[in-house]
Amino acid sequence: MDSAFERHCSELVARERSGHTAVVEDSLLYVWGGYMSVADDEVFLPNDEIWVYDLERGVWEVFHMTGEVPPSMSGTCGCCLNGHLYIFGGCDDNGQTNQIYCVNLTDGKYTWRKIIHEVGSAPSPRDKLSCWVYNGRLIYFGGYGHKLLTDVDSRNRSFIVDEASWVEDVFWGWNNEVHVFDPMQSSWSEPQTQGRAPAPRAAHASATIGCRGYICGGRVMETRTSDIHCLDFESWTWSEIIPVSTTPVGRSWHTLTAVSDSSMFLFGGLSVDCKPMSDGWLLDVDTKKWREVEHPFKNKPRLWHTACPGKDSDVIVFGGSCDYILLVDTGHCNDALVFQMQPYPLFRICEDYIAKNVKNYEVLRNQLPLLPSKLQTAVQRRMSFYRPSKKQKY
Repeated sequence: MDSAFERHCSELVARERSGHTAVVEDSLLYVWGGYMSVADDEVFLPNDEIWVYDLERGVWEVFHMTGEVPPSMSGTCGCCLNGHLYIFGGCDDNGQTNQIYCVNLTDGKYTWRKIIHEVGSAPSPRDKLSCWVYNGRLIYFGGYGHKLLTDVDSRNRSFIVDEASWVEDVFWGWNNEVHVFDPMQSSWSEPQTQGRAPAPRAAHASATIGCRGYICGGRVMETRTSDIHCLDFESWTWSEIIPVSTTPVGRSWHTLTAVSDSSMFLFGGLSVDCKPMSDGWLLDVDTKKWREVEHPFKNKPRLWHTACPGKDSDVIVFGGSCDYILLVDTGHCNDALVFQMQPYPLFRICEDYIAKNVKNYEVLRNQLPLLPSKLQTAVQRRMSFYRPSKKQKY
């Protein structure tokens, strides 16, 4: 973990935010939405802009978005499929929503499209849910939202009413529902799952490994947990993973990221006693063992941040809060923390070494033009990343 780093290499830097959406596509980190604190108010970030961070060059750019632009909101669930960013749910000025939007990240136009489903029924409005991507479909789990009294079945434990929040015939609460959206068919479906489902929850974390989706912890009614559950997408069967080692403390608003064919990285969150955390843990799903990992960001607690898998098993954490977000004057962040989870390939080690040192060594500087054009371009991009900047933070 010694090679982990945090950089702001460009003069232009994305705004601080929490509850946003972020995905990585082709070494570019895309950030949309969320909110920040201004004086005593919580302000949604502009809905018609998307921030793009080049992980190779360390440069931020911001682009204007057009089309059927979704409302400004936080707590939406975002994922990337075939170069397209999909967002579902979230909370805007009118409360939770159940709309789904899509934007192509690869054509440079950034035109939003609101998707109107043709088959099935959309889930009820919700935010702070999670998503898995498998076999060309988007699989959503859990969240906090509202249902009409007529849609709440007291015999069905898939929705737990928040006793502190209800208005006439509208109830808010947590759910453990599984809903599948097929973009090709523009269809919603709700598979019949087997096994013991996790308790209804929100602000949990999720990750996908192979044909299985995992969830960890989250807010379950009035408590926060660290339990691990697995859903097999072939059989739609739930199972719980019972760790055989020391486990992380219960938490919500954390992240879980797959970093290999059998392991996931957990970072940060809000503890049971409302403490922002900065610990990192690896879970081996084969051995069912948690292992706390050392990293250089122990002084950077984060919650309601995003974490995306990057190149060579890196984990890119962006934004979030370093304070308890229900307090006024919350400290939102805009730094990108890059965790190295696996040894880098020799090519990347050499590329980074040259980029770091080419300006200091006369021989390297003179020989740079002798490199093949593709390699020369790659090294020049990395040189941009390591170039000193007023915006750098360590």
